[in-house]
Amino acid sequence: MTSGEPDPAVRTTGDPVSIWLLLIAGAVVALGAAVQGAVGYGMALIAAPILALIDPTLVPVPVLMLASAHSVLAVLRDGRHADWRGVGWAMLGRLPGTALGVFAVLTLSQRAFSLLIGVCVLAFVGLSLLVWRPQPRPGSLVLAGVVSGAGGTAASIGGPPLALLYQDATGPRVRGTLGAYFVLGSLTSVAALAGAGQVTSGVLLSTAALLPFLIVGFVLSGPARRVLDDGWTRTAVLAVAAASAVLLIARSLI
Repeated sequence: MTSGEPDPAVRTTGDPVSIWLLLIAGAVVALGAAVQGAVGYGMALIAAPILALIDPTLVPVPVLMLASAHSVLAVLRDGRHADWRGVGWAMLGRLPGTALGVFAVLTLSQRAFSLLIGVCVLAFVGLSLLVWRPQPRPGSLVLAGVVSGAGGTAASIGGPPLALLYQDATGPRVRGTLGAYFVLGSLTSVAALAGAGQVTSGVLLSTAALLPFLIVGFVLSGPARRVLDDGWTRTAVLAVAAASAVLLIARSLI
């Protein structure tokens, strides 16, 4: 690379970004990976807003690609506990949801679309705390897949809709099921965005630069995972879903 060329790994406005910003982005990815490794989802909640400030090109595609890599690790660790039948039903909804998300990226106001997703998730969390205990049945799984596919593709946050259906499951089942779903779902979203011309060489280099931080965060999630498995899984699932919705709404309004 000659002097004056932009660093393809992390860019903001086409100018080189210091190694310090890369380290900050990496630390954010590691933290998000640790949360998702313990709860089953949540990396995008932490990583997407801050990465968007560091470099808008890091969202949504690099976050989705990192989420795919994290999900492979999650399946290797907890895949034997996954509800594979539920994953299949959710993927039926993920496909049209992904198409809706791509449409939103290309043609709609992303702020308005993200606001809608955030309000829906927050409403579901509120209902879960008050009177509603959703169950992972075929109809609800397909609907969750649609919302997840749209939100994950357009705003990099697609975990809450499906996670809420498994809030009463054990920690390993939540992590295994979400990991299996994210492996298929995230790759579907990335493929759709690639077809729309959103995956570039710079995006791939950015993802590669942040991948080691992801692995570190996943390894560090082990101790927290054991704590949550001791009766705190539902609390963690609802807390992460609520935080996802609030941040998504805030990003849409600011």
